[in-house]
Amino acid sequence: MRLPGAPALPRCPLGREPSPANPADLEAMRRRVWREQGVVALCPDNITDPWLRQALTNEATRRWGPRNGGMTHGR
Repeated sequence: MRLPGAPALPRCPLGREPSPANPADLEAMRRRVWREQGVVALCPDNITDPWLRQALTNEATRRWGPRNGGMTHGR
């Protein structure tokens, strides 16, 4: 309970509930950001061509470092 005149509670995105977006909504957002801003959002696990998947993974790792989740191939 807040007292009248008290400062507002801090807002933090970490405390928010997860987005209610379903997979179809997320795919629509990816399509929109690609068309409007030229930004690609891909999940490596969904790329079926092993050469292309590895090339994208290598480039992302080079730019931003290794992933903290996902498949680790026994490492």
